[in-house]
Amino acid sequence: MRILWIDPIVEDRFYVSALRRALEEARRPDTELEIISLPAGPAPRHLRYHAYEALVAGEIVTAVYRLAKEYDAFIIGCFYDLALREAREVSGKAVVTAPCESSIAIASQLGNTFSVLVGADKAIPKMRENIRAYGLAHRLASMRPLNMGVLEFQSQAERTLQTMLREGKIAVEEDHAEVIVLGCSAEVGFHRTLQEELGVPVIDSALAPFKYAEFLAETAHRFGWYPSRRWGSEPPPEDEIQAWGLF
Repeated sequence: MRILWIDPIVEDRFYVSALRRALEEARRPDTELEIISLPAGPAPRHLRYHAYEALVAGEIVTAVYRLAKEYDAFIIGCFYDLALREAREVSGKAVVTAPCESSIAIASQLGNTFSVLVGADKAIPKMRENIRAYGLAHRLASMRPLNMGVLEFQSQAERTLQTMLREGKIAVEEDHAEVIVLGCSAEVGFHRTLQEELGVPVIDSALAPFKYAEFLAETAHRFGWYPSRRWGSEPPPEDEIQAWGLF
């Protein structure tokens, strides 16, 4: 089983190092994992702003289209679930997962309500829209901003942990969250400590889409549950792609 994690920013060594450790520990023995980031140059180092999302969406879709036959699954490594629908349209038989959709799907199986620990207030409207679109807004107890930048989560690990503990306790005790979701894939690696302290399941939003991808890739192989290509899932015609020189 081959899985590709698409990190839609220029590589941050603290984050990618922590991500690789976590995924290597979590992967099945038969899973081959690769992680790619955007090349250095005029490209975003984070995706706090939606304008930055627009700049890299095409890169994600292009990568999925070009590599669709080489991988069983792709993961888009951003809790905004950036370009998820668009990437799925061109993924062929490969499944595509992303952090928000995967994390809240798992959270909904473990409790009646969940709270999301997000990086900043800026992220809340988009993430709330996505959760509503996924049909789980009624399970959302709260979104608690950490007021930290994406690049700080790993480089300032102790501050990150203490901030998560503070906001997580509020989410559980005051917002009545039964599950906590870490609302950025760069928050990878903190869930075990948080679970021990908070006494509720804490969903790591890097591990969730990775294990979801393994699961869906396995069911595709075993049961033929490949992505649909009818109606709303219809892909662009290959002759158009070739004639117009797309991707």
